[in-house]
Amino acid sequence: MRLQVEGVNVAYGHAKVLHNVSLQIKQGEQVFIVGRNGAGKTTLLKTIAGFLTPTKGSISFDGQEITRMPPEKISLMGIRYIFQDKRVFTKLTVRENLEIAAYPTGESISDAIDKVVRIYPRIKDFLGAKAGSLSGGQRQILLIGRATIGKPRILLIDEPTEGLAAGVINDIFVLLGKMKGKTSMLIVEQNIPILKKLADRVYIMKEGNLFKEITQKDEIESTEELEKYL
Repeated sequence: MRLQVEGVNVAYGHAKVLHNVSLQIKQGEQVFIVGRNGAGKTTLLKTIAGFLTPTKGSISFDGQEITRMPPEKISLMGIRYIFQDKRVFTKLTVRENLEIAAYPTGESISDAIDKVVRIYPRIKDFLGAKAGSLSGGQRQILLIGRATIGKPRILLIDEPTEGLAAGVINDIFVLLGKMKGKTSMLIVEQNIPILKKLADRVYIMKEGNLFKEITQKDEIESTEELEKYL
């Protein structure tokens, strides 16, 4: 499995947001993107997921061009985008949210729910609750669980721990840790302790450019090195 982004530019109207961005994600990697607000991190994830179209450059997945594919087709290929705004079907139960995710993948509802319960057993406690009644942390867990249904090959996760309490952040850390090496991930995250423990590589983003890639474990584990870019 390989996701390849090559020389991608993205603009909102006349305002250029991404400038010649290139990166790659290989099978099983957990790769993190860090950078200040407005650096273009969310725009990059939305572009890979098909919600935005580059003005220049290309995106390929396993050698297949996906640059102008619609988001639903990209999702069915196994590239799942988890929005930053914790978007769930609020009027449906947690179980119904999982059922809806299962339908287009062809995975049975029982298998889908069993899979999510295996990676996060406590979700059993609120399967019957309306998703709109969940805390922000519970919604984030639901979104990550929902994205694992079917055969996801890469998860694009935007700020999974933003605004959450310490206990829930730890739950998400454990959840992501369980999937490490199994499902590839590209994660926008500002929580340095999580990044230091999970990241295989780190891209630093600034003003729409990916200007540095950190691959050495000692650099990833250096709080001072990472804080320079937050």
